[in-house]
Order: sequence, then C-alpha cells, then structure tokens
Amino acid sequence: KVHGGILARRDFPAHMAALEQHQIPTIDMVVVNLYPFQQTVAKAECSLEDAIENIDIGGPAMLRSSAKNHKDVVVICDPQDYSRVLTEMQADNNAGAVSYATRFDLAKKVYAHTAQYDGAIANYLSSLGEDKAHATRSEYPDTLNLHFTRVQTMRYGENPHQSAAFYKDLAPVAGSLAHYSQLQGKELSYNNIADSDAAWECVKTFGGGGTGAGTGGGTGDGVASAAACVIVKHANPCGVAVGADALEAYSKALQTDPTSAFGGIIAFNVELDGAAAKAVAKQFVEVILAPGFSAEAREIFAAKQNVRLLQVPLGDGVNGYDVKRVGGGLLVQGPDAKNVTQDQLRVVTKLQPTPQQLADLMFAWKVAKFVKSNAIVFCGNGMTLGVGAGQMSRIDSARIASIKAQNAGLSLAGSAVASDAFFPFRDGLDVVVDAGATCVVQPGGSMRDQEVIDAADERGVVMLYTGTRHFRH
Repeated sequence: KVHGGILARRDFPAHMAALEQHQIPTIDMVVVNLYPFQQTVAKAECSLEDAIENIDIGGPAMLRSSAKNHKDVVVICDPQDYSRVLTEMQADNNAGAVSYATRFDLAKKVYAHTAQYDGAIANYLSSLGEDKAHATRSEYPDTLNLHFTRVQTMRYGENPHQSAAFYKDLAPVAGSLAHYSQLQGKELSYNNIADSDAAWECVKTFGGGGTGAGTGGGTGDGVASAAACVIVKHANPCGVAVGADALEAYSKALQTDPTSAFGGIIAFNVELDGAAAKAVAKQFVEVILAPGFSAEAREIFAAKQNVRLLQVPLGDGVNGYDVKRVGGGLLVQGPDAKNVTQDQLRVVTKLQPTPQQLADLMFAWKVAKFVKSNAIVFCGNGMTLGVGAGQMSRIDSARIASIKAQNAGLSLAGSAVASDAFFPFRDGLDVVVDAGATCVVQPGGSMRDQEVIDAADERGVVMLYTGTRHFRH
C-alpha cells in the first residue's frame, strides 16, 4: 500500500482507479534519513552484527520509488534541503506546491545518495576476510566504489583538445585543497588545480607557521614551525624556503629558480600580509594559496584581477586512497603520508652531522618528497638551492640540480642534499660532492650501499639513511 501510494501516476486513470479500489491514499511527500551505516562501520569497535543491523532496507526502497515518480512526489533525503522545500511551499500564491525543477533536482540527489549508500555497504562487505564473524577487514575491498561530487566543468584539461572537470570527495579531509575558497581571479583550470594541490601539500608539511628562522627544532623533524613558501611549476617545487615571515620565505624561495617561478603557483602556510603581497605582485603568478590574506594584501591584488587567490584552511588530514587511472583499470594505494623524524635517521658514515647539517638535511628531505622522481634537492639555511626532477637517471637529476643552482648564482658550498631513493652507484654521490655538498640524506637499500658509504667516507662527507623511499611518479 505504501509503494502504491508513492508510485501511482496521478495522470494514469488505471492507477488512480486501483488506488480507489484498494482504498490507498496518495503519498505526495517522502522524507527519509537512512540508517547511519557509514558512521557505524567507521567506529573501530564495530562488529559485523552492528554493521548488518545498520543496513537500511525500507528507506532506500521508498526513496527510489519516490524519485522514480518525482513528477508527483517530493522526495527528500538530505536535511539540508528541508528549508529549501519549505520556503518554496510557503511562497505567496504557491498553495504549498513544489516546482518540477526542484522535484527533479531532489530525485537526482536521491539516486546519488542511495548509490553512495549501497557502495559503502559493498565496500565494507567485500573487504571482510575469511573470519567474517569478527569482521576482519582488508584495506582493499574486492569491489571498490568511489564517489565524488562535481565542483566545476572546465574549459579544457591539460591541453585544449581534452575535456575536464573537477570533482571532490563527499567529505574532503581536513586541510585538503578541496576546501578552498576563491577570493578573486579567473576560473581555475585543470592545470591550476593540479599544481595548486602539489604546492599546498608541500607547504602543509612545514606546519602552521610561526616565528623563528625555521631551520631547527620545533616540530620533531628538525624543521621549525616557521613561515614557509613553496613555488611550483608543472607539479614540481622550483623553490621552497622558510623564514621569519611570509616575505622572507618568499624572497628566499624565489632565489632558487626565478625563471621557472614565472607563471607558477605560490603557496604559503601563513597569512599573506601586505609586505609579502607587494613582493609577489611584482612577478607573473597564476595562483596564490594561503590560510588567509590580510586586507592590505587583498587590496594589492585587487589591481590584478586575473590572479587567483585561494584561501585554504590548514589541516593535517590525508586522503584514504591515492588513485591513478591506467588502461582498463585503476591503481590504488595508501597515501605517502610518512614524515621521517630526526630521531629515525641513521648515520652511516664515520663523520657525524652538526646540528645545522641535521636541520638542512631534514629540510631537504621534506622537499624531496614532493619532487618528481628521480629527485635530487640541494638545500642550505632553510631554502632550496638547486632542484633536479623527473630524470630517467639519478645522476642526471644531480647534474641538473647543480646547473640550476649555478644559473641562479647560488653557491652549493657546504650544502645538504636529499635523494628520494638510493644511489645505485657512487657516481651520483660524487657529482653532488663535487658541486659542494658536505652532507647527504637518502633512503639506503641498494646492493651497492657499502660502495656508496665508502665513497662518502673517502670524500669526507656525512651521509644519513632514512629507511624510507619517496618515489613520486
């Protein structure tokens, strides 16, 4: 009777006659809040019995029936729509009616909602191991359902002949780019968002900002919670620095590679104030990201209306999955969220690092994590000096990094070097030492580790192992 009252087409005489025959009234509005399945299984102590108990059956059925007959039935599955529907019903001369446009919009929302609900159930049940009585779960279910909502359709993708759109998680993690508010500027492009994400994820690793020189102590990883600036071009950091304030951090970051910084993306982990805004406004920049912008900074950039200003709340959340599309499938992995701390480093050479070298090495390691492999990063005094990225051989990345520093007029004497993966031969180490490096941090793990360690001792440099690799493809 319930489904008859929902599904009966008011413009079908046979339907209405059947309702009258069986004394079934029409149901013109259906409001359902489903059992909280996702919230239940998110609890560490959730048992399989609890999960099963929170699978709603009648709710989705009524929602789907109502959405199917949206021409005659108003269906609401989200409490945020209550006021919207009430306002329309209470409008003058509306006689309690709800427009077809609203009914259709609510119906679309229902099918997305129930698909997400069933997807969550399928993900959970297909992740259970053999010991189903105790709901032992696998990190990767047999069937993986991913759900996102569209934020915008773009003019084109990476290239003008490609179409594109930006989708966000149903509940984006704290501190992620998806929480941005655009304060001014042109519409964001596909490349803008991809590069902005690279810049934002890198700058977040330096904490929420503060005061101090930013090259020692304070966060457990040898890099203080100072003002940080990251400049990104084509998804790679081309300049990273920390300083006492946003202006100092930006000025140091720009020195690394001012040529590549042209038309780049700039991210800060502190509010962008007027002094820093004046300096940044002198260069061509596509996007600027920060937790906030001062009134003076907003006024400065108001004269540059094409510059996109994104305000993004800081946070340390990480995505549950990293995904990459391949032909006919999807690669899924956990996020590279590991940040090595200073006490996890292992000195493998005869020479021990000084406190300043430790601070420089930790800074270099944080940056190398966000540089495309193969990655070699020269750093010193809280700033990048040369970045070699994305080469097929590590030795070429080392050579490019030193050339970049030379082109920028930066000395590598006494610098620290980070390599995102191990040196397969001593030749890469020799290149960075010849360029001026006195200390190196790398994961270790090569068959020729001892050969490289012996080379470091021979050259009189410090080398530390992290035991963690940061390939970034």
